[in-house]
Amino acid sequence: MLTRIALSLSHQEVILLITPSSISISSFPPDLNPFFFIPILHKPTSRLNETHQNWGLNIMDRLNSSPRLMIVSDLDHTMVDHHDPENSSLFRFNALWEAHYRHDSLLVFSTGRSPTLYKQLRKEKPMITPDITITSVGTEITYGKSMMPDNGWVEFLNKKWDQNIVMEETSKFPELKPQAETEQRSHKVSFYVEKEKAKQVTEALSKVLEGRGLDVKIIYSGGIDLDILPKGAGKGQALAYLLKKFETEGKPPLNTLVCGDSGNDAELFSIPGVYGVMVSNAQEELLQWHAENAKDNPKILHASERCASGIIEAIGHFKLGPNLSPRDVPDDHFESMSPSLEIVNFSLLLEKWRRADVEKSELVIAGIKAAAFPSGVYIDPSGATHSIKEYANILREVYGDKQGKQFRIWVDDVLATQLSSDIWLMRFDEWESSGEERQGCVVTTILSNKDSDWFNLVHVHRTWLEPSGKGGLLF
Repeated sequence: MLTRIALSLSHQEVILLITPSSISISSFPPDLNPFFFIPILHKPTSRLNETHQNWGLNIMDRLNSSPRLMIVSDLDHTMVDHHDPENSSLFRFNALWEAHYRHDSLLVFSTGRSPTLYKQLRKEKPMITPDITITSVGTEITYGKSMMPDNGWVEFLNKKWDQNIVMEETSKFPELKPQAETEQRSHKVSFYVEKEKAKQVTEALSKVLEGRGLDVKIIYSGGIDLDILPKGAGKGQALAYLLKKFETEGKPPLNTLVCGDSGNDAELFSIPGVYGVMVSNAQEELLQWHAENAKDNPKILHASERCASGIIEAIGHFKLGPNLSPRDVPDDHFESMSPSLEIVNFSLLLEKWRRADVEKSELVIAGIKAAAFPSGVYIDPSGATHSIKEYANILREVYGDKQGKQFRIWVDDVLATQLSSDIWLMRFDEWESSGEERQGCVVTTILSNKDSDWFNLVHVHRTWLEPSGKGGLLF
């Protein structure tokens, strides 16, 4: 049987010809490298009506049905543990999400950080890419890697809001110390204020702004941060807005888990029907809110573990899906494979091999060669082409080259496209870090599991994510 898949690229046609025993590529014009085009093959997005085309529904369109799980998580001290220099809990969550959830669920980061500080955090910490990002304490909603803004949300927040009036009135309160310019946003004005003065300032400022005809919300969190927003803004309202969008599209999440640690996360836990986890290191202000407002809610958990580990704990506690991270699976344990899990496990094997966390054994080399398609091809970032089996020999030379170092490998945004009953096209970003240094590649892989429960590597193609890449990524 022959499967023909064609896509149009700048008026040129690239055709994947897939047979039960081989994979070949034909293209037009013939002088172009067909593998260059493979990374952009994906499920085409449908045309969206004008009402929705600005809010990134291509994210929902990639799902065949309602998201199995939507996780909405704060970042600082919730998803990201700033007291964990190894980023252990974050790496555990990353592996779990990419292996078991990315293909049919949604990840939402909801942070008080501005887009500028959010992007800075992404450079500092090994964070995977969310489907949706809510920044500036719920005043900005964006979609995907490109962070496409939701214009409908902007229009909604403009009602009864005037940033100039807010700035004018707050200047009359000497207790308020303005935060950095990057934190002053169109629908968020931010200050620092001492904890002892926060309540008095908040009450007085609310009356003044109400007298000027504004509907505002003042949020105090972290024992120092004071944010002034439109009344309709906030992490909770942003989530409610998204849930209504999903409902309109007929794809409401089957389950939603909200995760937080501070006062500005309290709104998330107030959304009807959601599950919630307060990580073990949650601040007093959130715990107090819970005691006063939701102590009898069985859907809210105060985790016994910190940060991202607490999120994993909650997934298991509420039985929302798999909660065993591939990073926690013993080396001698074998489980039913999925294409995404295969990709995650292979990256973990390479990490352990180079850290010397596994025994140096020819069985590892032999296993990789056995998993390679007889004519399997590996194209490295420089464009050089190798046999996958031959390239596996390089592993012998790099065993333990990162021993004793803070070396990690992780994958991000794993997209699996099934081309036929036994052939999968995988596209993902793979990163490796060693101390402060980081480099990454866009990887396209073709996997086949014909007549087997295990996958064979048919084709691997890597391209540097950044021009600074100088080498080091093997697979």
